[in-house]
Amino acid sequence: MPSSLIRESSYDEISRTLSIWFVTNGRRYDYLDVPPDIYAGFRRAFSKGRYFNQHIRDQYRYRVALIRH
Repeated sequence: MPSSLIRESSYDEISRTLSIWFVTNGRRYDYLDVPPDIYAGFRRAFSKGRYFNQHIRDQYRYRVALIRH
């Protein structure tokens, strides 16, 4: 998944949570109540960053994951 914006992602089907780790700050953001078809589109997208900006960013509530040491 090469992207200049997104380092890694994962999706939990049960909670419908899309977790995205960003290249810019290394933090994980958990986007809540993301439907499976939106995640499927994200996985298929040639440009993950573009798809994220058009279909996920500002569309779903999110929380920033706390870093634990």
